Amino acid sequence: MIAVLLGLPLVMVLSLVGYYKSHESGGGKASMTEEAITARIQKVGYVSLGSSQREVKNGEDVYKAQCSTCHAAGLLGAPKFADAAAWAPRLKTGFDALLNSALKGKNSMTPQGGGAFSDYEVARAVVYLANAGGAKFDEPKAPADASTPGAAASAAK
Repeated sequence: MIAVLLGLPLVMVLSLVGYYKSHESGGGKASMTEEAITARIQKVGYVSLGSSQREVKNGEDVYKAQCSTCHAAGLLGAPKFADAAAWAPRLKTGFDALLNSALKGKNSMTPQGGGAFSDYEVARAVVYLANAGGAKFDEPKAPADASTPGAAASAAK
């Protein structure tokens, strides 16, 4: 019984040594080539956080996706879509102030800058929403790379 208990670990070690020797190719030198090492340490998977190039959304699309939840119903004090009376005092502050409020947030509205839409797309939504409330803002000029999320707000003016 003692011989079996002492012999079993020895048999296991010798089996493992034989296994590794039989699976070495070329005495171990081939397994140390640059190609073999690269194959062993290659990435198993990739994480994609979003497309760096995508179609630029217009103001209406951004409004429907991001703004309509509060502005369609007037939730949390948000001026309703196309309610000229509610929008009048806000429109007096001008496009830049409205865009700043949209990007940085104001009162109950969370900041929209740095989110799912670029600053340019948010600016387009501000124009769409404000013009529905009585403004006559021009469509903002597209920045050089408007398809990249996070485009600068200053380029959206």
